[in-house]
Amino acid sequence: MREACIMGIDPGASGAISFYFPSRPDLIAVNDMPLAAGEVDGAELGRSIAQFSPTLAIVEQVGAMPKQGVSSTFKFGVSFGIARGVVAALGIPTHLVTPGRWKKHFRLDSDKEKARALAIRLWPRSGHFSRKKDHGRAEAALLARFASETVGGANAAT
Repeated sequence: MREACIMGIDPGASGAISFYFPSRPDLIAVNDMPLAAGEVDGAELGRSIAQFSPTLAIVEQVGAMPKQGVSSTFKFGVSFGIARGVVAALGIPTHLVTPGRWKKHFRLDSDKEKARALAIRLWPRSGHFSRKKDHGRAEAALLARFASETVGGANAAT
């Protein structure tokens, strides 16, 4: 049986992917979403994921946001689709979760800075969340932690 590794994905160009090992809750690995020409680079995303061999993936289930333009909404949807497609092609069991559900679990609201502050508290030795713009990294990490605490991620080894 291999060690459980939970991958969290905050989709989108400003998003990130994280890798969380429930047996080592003090550690988190996080990468910004790989981009090529301003869009998610599916090939590089696949290579990044394969390095960690996650046993479970959790992807934030996103949708159109109020007052977001049609072009922005479409680009965001494409990013979400690329992330889901890569994870599916790698055969990783996947759960989708709405932002409201995982944020409620951590008593967070839509303030991205609060998510970043929580990630800093949970992983104080990590330098992944030190910049204001690291909110995507924080959300990806928290998604993985959410899965560990709710979806049975600790038992996700195969």
